[in-house]
Amino acid sequence: MSARSQRAAAATEAGGTVAPSKSQRAYRLLHDRIVDGTYSPGYRLVLDAIGRELDMSVVPVREAIRRLEAEGLVTFERNIGARVAEIDELEYHETMETLSFVEGAAISLAAGLYSKSDVTDARAINEQMRESLAGFDPVKFTALNEAFHRRLTDIAPNGVLADVIDNCWKRLARLRQSTFSFVPSRALPSVDEHEAILQLIEGGADPREIELAVRAHRLATPGAYLQKIHPNQP
Repeated sequence: MSARSQRAAAATEAGGTVAPSKSQRAYRLLHDRIVDGTYSPGYRLVLDAIGRELDMSVVPVREAIRRLEAEGLVTFERNIGARVAEIDELEYHETMETLSFVEGAAISLAAGLYSKSDVTDARAINEQMRESLAGFDPVKFTALNEAFHRRLTDIAPNGVLADVIDNCWKRLARLRQSTFSFVPSRALPSVDEHEAILQLIEGGADPREIELAVRAHRLATPGAYLQKIHPNQP
């Protein structure tokens, strides 16, 4: 969040009435539609049409698109215009693969350190995920998913692992971490796998068993995503 956005949020929390600028409104609309899959990779963003929808000129829309371009969500090509960026499949898979290893290691290191409240908090988040399945919102589900995983990894005593995990989450945000938009079928299994991991922790399972469970859980989603976009590949 920019310094200006932080100040606006703070003012709002303090009872202020700071209204978002036109550029901010355009940015939020486009950002949300890209992340939730309404605008799929390669979708052309027509400035005039967006401006008419939001009842504004193309100037703030262009500012919003430049911001999205800086974040890696939009590409701008000469004589073509703005398009939703394609997902870098290799970078996405490598990021998820890395996260599966480091997150598995972090949770296995923390296995004997979790308190009852730690597990209770993580389970409460997972139950919110389960309840959200009825009116599935991939963006909200993804945010809860990150909260669940971070609740478990934050207990790990290794600060270097924590930094690597944080960097992986930031890379996923840039790569459009809401993969559940593309493979919603992974939502319910993910919730069930979370519960299985919590049961292993509660039951005092061997840390290696917990680590492998976390790793398998992490790799299942990119596997489903790649299978969907390349159905004929073995």
